[in-house]
Amino acid sequence: MRVSVIGGGTITDEQATRAEAVGRELAARGHTVVCGGRGGTMEAVCRGAKHEGGTTIGILPGERPEAANDSVDIPIATGMGHARNALVPLNGDAVIALTGGVGTLSEIGFASIYDRPVVGLETHDVSLLGIDLETVETPEAAVDAVESALDT
Repeated sequence: MRVSVIGGGTITDEQATRAEAVGRELAARGHTVVCGGRGGTMEAVCRGAKHEGGTTIGILPGERPEAANDSVDIPIATGMGHARNALVPLNGDAVIALTGGVGTLSEIGFASIYDRPVVGLETHDVSLLGIDLETVETPEAAVDAVESALDT
């Protein structure tokens, strides 16, 4: 399956380690990573996936495919700026949300609109918005949860 991984463009070393672990786990289980294709969470998750021989897709905000991070296999230039946030969750069968800001929050919202299962790993609390987001504690649990959500 394709799993969209969303999170901040500027992250701490600890957050990068977590995102890399998510990418490694997804690739080890044969899943393709979809992300925003740039830095921070996106770069770390792609780096982790590539470490395990996985495939990565980057949905870029700009018009230049070469703006993707070095670990993106398939860069998709949109020229849409932040509006591309609608396309990242749309192109995954499920979404794993990591720590991020308002861009990540908008992607969680779009995932809900598109009826994609969303699993949170240290991300926004959206319970008051009526968004069904399962919260987990580890990268392995995040991948388990998206797999389980799509098996039902």
